[in-house]
Amino acid sequence: MATTFSGGCLCGRVRYTCTAEPMMAGHCHCEDCRRSSGTGHSSHLEVSADHVSMTGATKANVRPSASGNPVTRAFCPECGAPVFSTNPALPGLLFLRASSLDDLEVFKPQMHVWTMRAPSWDAPSGALPAYVKMPPGM
Repeated sequence: MATTFSGGCLCGRVRYTCTAEPMMAGHCHCEDCRRSSGTGHSSHLEVSADHVSMTGATKANVRPSASGNPVTRAFCPECGAPVFSTNPALPGLLFLRASSLDDLEVFKPQMHVWTMRAPSWDAPSGALPAYVKMPPGM
């Protein structure tokens, strides 16, 4: 993976640069990720917020996750493209949307989570570990 990578929204008003390797990368099939992505899952890179610089204003939607923690999903207020999310149970971390990457090859998925919510047409292939819900410790 690249040590420094960048990305942003569809219209380019929101941009970010990350100067650290992702700590985790995966596909989430929970209902909220599915609905906010417009397809069967969302793909995220977990990074330390301390290593991300961002320009442009975002708008956010806050909604409780299955665990009850309020997940904040940030998107560009102009084009609506999702950019990142945060969860207070995981302070200091950002979950960048893989779809926002300039170089999509930076994303190296390691797992599928919330597979119990995956539709048949977007079921995990078996090439990656798959968890019915969120694995313990995450």
